[in-house]
Order: sequence, then structure tokens, then C-alpha cells
Amino acid sequence: MSSPYNSGVAFLTIIWLLRFASSINVKPNILVFLTDDLDVELGGLEPLQKTRRWISDHGIHFSNSFVSTPICCPSRSSTLTGLYQHNTKVFNNSVGGNCNSQRWQNGPETRTYATELKKAGYVTMYSGKYLNTYGSKASGGLEHVPLGWDFWSGLVGNSKYYNYTLSINGKAEHHGDSYEEDYLTDVIGRKAQSFLSHFQSINSTSPFLMVLAPPAPHAPFTPAPQYANHFLNHTAPRTPAFNHKSTGSTQKHWLIQTQPQLMSPEVIATVDEAFRNRWRTLLSVDDLVDGVLKTLEQFDRLKDTFVVFTSDHGYHLGQFGLPLDKRQLYDTDLRVPLLVRGPGIHTNTTKGNVVTNIDLAPTLVELGTGHVPVDMDGTSFVQLMMTESNFITPPQPQHSFLVEYHGEDGAHGVDQQCKAITDQHMVECEAQFGCKCQDARNNTFSCVRTFSQSEDTVYCHFQDDAGFIEMYNLKQDPFQLHNIASGMTPEVKSIYEEKIQILKECHGRDECFQA
Repeated sequence: MSSPYNSGVAFLTIIWLLRFASSINVKPNILVFLTDDLDVELGGLEPLQKTRRWISDHGIHFSNSFVSTPICCPSRSSTLTGLYQHNTKVFNNSVGGNCNSQRWQNGPETRTYATELKKAGYVTMYSGKYLNTYGSKASGGLEHVPLGWDFWSGLVGNSKYYNYTLSINGKAEHHGDSYEEDYLTDVIGRKAQSFLSHFQSINSTSPFLMVLAPPAPHAPFTPAPQYANHFLNHTAPRTPAFNHKSTGSTQKHWLIQTQPQLMSPEVIATVDEAFRNRWRTLLSVDDLVDGVLKTLEQFDRLKDTFVVFTSDHGYHLGQFGLPLDKRQLYDTDLRVPLLVRGPGIHTNTTKGNVVTNIDLAPTLVELGTGHVPVDMDGTSFVQLMMTESNFITPPQPQHSFLVEYHGEDGAHGVDQQCKAITDQHMVECEAQFGCKCQDARNNTFSCVRTFSQSEDTVYCHFQDDAGFIEMYNLKQDPFQLHNIASGMTPEVKSIYEEKIQILKECHGRDECFQA
């Protein structure tokens, strides 16, 4: 749906970029920190004190930042391209689900924010986790370097801290179990320092795009040795939803209703230790951010650099009896941190405007080129960040966005110790977490999240035999304890169903932006 938000945006942005470029005689640099599984709702930003001082104290904290799908590879694909899942066609973390498949490589991967900025003269560098199946034989091996990247240091496979392989511009670099040489978050930091030092030594006037994607705080939650005993007295937040059993008319969908519905004391203890270790891994991320930004400041490049800190999705820890993971429609899994600093940006400011991960790609492209892509589903939020004096008209807020998830089965299956689970479509069922399954084929849903002055709701429709619906009014029920779908009239339901259908079929900014 077209919106006055987009009217004149490109012209105004070009004016601003020309003013900015004339003051420093170069395009701005862009630096993105992309963490893995970092929540907001459960205190994920708390350990990142240096990060917050560097970025949000000198920039903006977006308090309503969301992802459009709560799972790694599909979300990362959407972040790279600015496209909803139904347009990337990346449905899960497997090659068969189009994660880093040949179809992805020949299609959406050729049109990312990196390719756009590369065409605009940026020198580009990526280090860390890319897509879950990157480097596998089924996806072309580690010789494949995605289009748009000049300096490539991509992790083969999923998040690890030790004993992994990096693709260094298509060549294997193997790492073992030495902290000093191999701890991945630190290795990413050294790759970044090397890139910046090289840039400084050749006195390059070209702008750079650098993306640093550490494994933390994703499982296996392995902290650096110096942080292994931090947070000993902390436990996972006991929110009202922690170990909450839903019953009656307010019940949750089928997967959450499966046994066990409540966690045992032993499982809770395991969840608490996972929470502590997640925070411990984030202390190394904090060091990463601190070291890179100190170097930029030392090289006198920080003032010319936009810095973004975010995550691929959120995480839950005990909510509704689910021990830990993502893949759910609740805010724990969908809300992500978004901190931004840079030239001309508001400082020490919190913004409540709704932004999503599909908005990041068009924002980065606009910052680097002055052009607002119309073929991306997301909408640039440049105007939301800049001081008011730079623009003639204020931005119009986004009101609705789509959440999509496709349940996965057959990937990891059921722990052999969980003998009571015989359904072959159940996956991520681990004995150490009470054999509570985290995903299933019919954990497939589409949601519309709606924000306005009077409304903060999420309406979700499951693609299962029951056509199960969950509906929450987060103004009255912020922890999503009470499913109010049964009290909705057919007329109201049809309004939300129509919204979902429109969003599920949208292509491009003008169709996907809901005013």
C-alpha cells in the first residue's frame, strides 16, 4: 500500500547526503554487528554495558524493533535482502528449505544490501556466521563467496565458539580449541582490526561496509574462560509467563499443549545455567564492539561511520513451559535490539517507532547511496534517525507488519532418551530439557502485528488441522498470557484475516508498507 511516508524521501535524503558528503568529502562508512539469538524481553542487553555506552548513548535505541520470522536462516535472509519470507522463499534452516541453496544463491543472494553498496563504490567485508548451511557440500561448499563481498570470512555451518572452519575468500581456515587462537568472537574482532588497519595503511578514501556476525549468545553457550564464573547469582527472568500453563479458552496452540507442559526443577536449573552462559558469551561481544569502535576512533573514522547493533531474532527461556529456543509468535522470540549511531543521528534517544528486520537493508542502501529501493519489501527508517532539521516532513509511522514461520521437521528429530515421543514430525526434543519439543511440522503460522495509538495486538493463524488462532492485546496483556481469539466476532476475525492475506501476497515497498 502506498504511503506519504515515501513521498520525497529520496530527494530529501540525497540533499542530506550531499550536505554530509561535502563536510567530510566521502560517503559514510557502515558497520553492522549482527548477534545470534539475542533477546530483548529477557534482559539480553544487560551484559552489554560498553556496547550501550558506545552506541545508544551516542545514538538511538529503537524500543519496538522486531523480526518478521523467528528463526536463523530465514530471518538472516530477510535481513540481507529486505524481503519477507514469502519472497525470499527461505523457509527453514535446511538446504531443502532453501537455506543457502543454489536457488537462493542464484536469486535473492544476488540482490542484497551488500551488492547495492558494492555497486555504489563501497569496499565490503563480512566476518562470522552467515547462513546455517553455508559451506556445506549440498550448498556448493566453502568455495562459494556470496556476491557483493570483497573480504569474506564466513563461518561454515551454524554457530560455534571452537573447532570450526572459516571460508577466507573461498579458502578453508581451520580452528581448534585454543582460546588464544580460536575463540570465534575474538577471531572476528581480529579480522575486523586487520581490515581496518589495512584500510588505514592505504589511506583509502573509499567508504566501507563491514558486517561482524559473532556466534553469541547462540548455543552451545560457550563463554570465554575469563568470563566463565560471572553472573553466578543470576537466574532466567521469572516473568509472569515463566513456566505458565495455559488452560481452557485461553489455551495456546497444539505444540505448547504437548507434555510436559511445565518444567521440572531440574529443567529449570538447566535453563538458568543456559541463561547465565548466554550472558557470559555476550561479555566477549561487548569486548568486540569496544575494540572495533576504539580502533575507528583512533583512526578518526568513527565520526564518519554509521554503526548498527542488532540480532537475527529473539529467544525464550521458560515461557509457557518451553525451556529454550525461538520459533514462536511471542514477543520474546520476535523483539530484537536495534541500536544505531552515526553522523546526523539523534543522540541518547529512545524511539518507539516500529521497525523490522526487513527495513534494515533499504536503510543501509539509503545511507550509502541516497536511493530508497522500491523492490525491497521493507521501508527505510533513515528519517526516523536524523535530527528533525534535516527534513521537511516528519515520517509516517508503520502500523502493521507480517510475521511468518514454517514449522520444521526431520532436521534434528527426537533425543533417543525421549522414547515416549513417537511422532516423527516433532523435532528439537532433548532429554536435558525434559523432552519438551521445540518445533513440529504444524508449528506453521502467519501473524499480523498491529500498532497504533489505541492498538498493540498480534493475530496469528496456524496452518494445522484445527486452523488454530491466537490473538493478544498487548496493551492489556503484555506477557501474552490470555488468548482472546475465542471472544472475537466473525466480523473482527475477517478483518485480521484480510490483513494477513494482503501481507502474505505483497511484493515491494509500496505493497508491503501498511499505513
